[in-house]
Amino acid sequence: MTDPGELEEDAGWGDAVEAEPARVLSQTEIDDLMGFDDVADSSEQQSGLRRVVSAGLISYERLPMLEIVFDRLVRILSTSLRHLTSDNVEVSIDKITSLRFGDYMNSIPLPAMLSVFKAEQWDNFGLMVIDAPMIYSVVDVLLGGRKGTSQMRIEGRPYTTIERTLVEKMAVQILADLSTSFDPVCQVTFKFERTEVNPRFAAISRGSNAAILIKLRLEMDERGGCFEIVLPYATLEPIRELLLQQFMGERFGRDNIWETHLGEELRETTVELEAVLGEQSMNLSEVLGLKVGSQLVFRLSSDDPVELRCGGVPLFLGKTGNRRNRIAIQIEDKLSTNRGMATA
Repeated sequence: MTDPGELEEDAGWGDAVEAEPARVLSQTEIDDLMGFDDVADSSEQQSGLRRVVSAGLISYERLPMLEIVFDRLVRILSTSLRHLTSDNVEVSIDKITSLRFGDYMNSIPLPAMLSVFKAEQWDNFGLMVIDAPMIYSVVDVLLGGRKGTSQMRIEGRPYTTIERTLVEKMAVQILADLSTSFDPVCQVTFKFERTEVNPRFAAISRGSNAAILIKLRLEMDERGGCFEIVLPYATLEPIRELLLQQFMGERFGRDNIWETHLGEELRETTVELEAVLGEQSMNLSEVLGLKVGSQLVFRLSSDDPVELRCGGVPLFLGKTGNRRNRIAIQIEDKLSTNRGMATA
């Protein structure tokens, strides 16, 4: 039999287990468990669910010419905004990256102004997002605010008509400079369509579609902010081949030096021309019946034109003659290449 004291001790141990509180994991332990550590983006091997999450990321081809276009935009925009604001303006590219359009729309920090614009020649749309610090900085500068003052940020209210008008004026200027930046690549006009404050009303593409995000930073003395330009890959598709160029005027699959050399060598190549004096169609039974001494009669005269062929392709028509005791043909007409290929 079991000692009653042991039963009491067992019962007490069970009560202690049931009464033990559940352990709460810290954020560091959660990150370690799921693989979201600070070095996950480095060259070290990723672990946990981080690898699964990273598998959903997208990596698209680089567009070298697009980077050159936006480098040109930075130079042009610095000058135009300096004239617009009458202040020292510095524009720089923060990053150019590829992502899904839906992921970007969910990550937009609010409040912000979303300007929808249309690329008229490409018949598609793009998006410009201006963050709150830049909005208040632009309004402050255009309305004559003093330098060195801290940025005023009023939360919990919609943007006023004056603020929207001033920001739209700057957005129109940016789009005009963007059109100018694309001139060396192709002619395109970016036209301002509308301004939205809710990302749901500014959707210009499906959430799963790929897009290019260009983030630019604007600084005006102690004021400034960021604005982002989003171009779906579908918008850039008409000029994708041009944007893949490493430099302006590059031609894929063609080498001008080799092309010139090949052309010169082809002109020096010896080709054989055949003069067809006459042709006659015969049945197979007649051909099989030919023997030594058989005669073929061609109903031709000395004035009938002679056809010159190269590789079975008719090229010229001419007349027979005699030059320096040799039979010669004087070319009188050039046959169409399409006709020659059809005949062959």
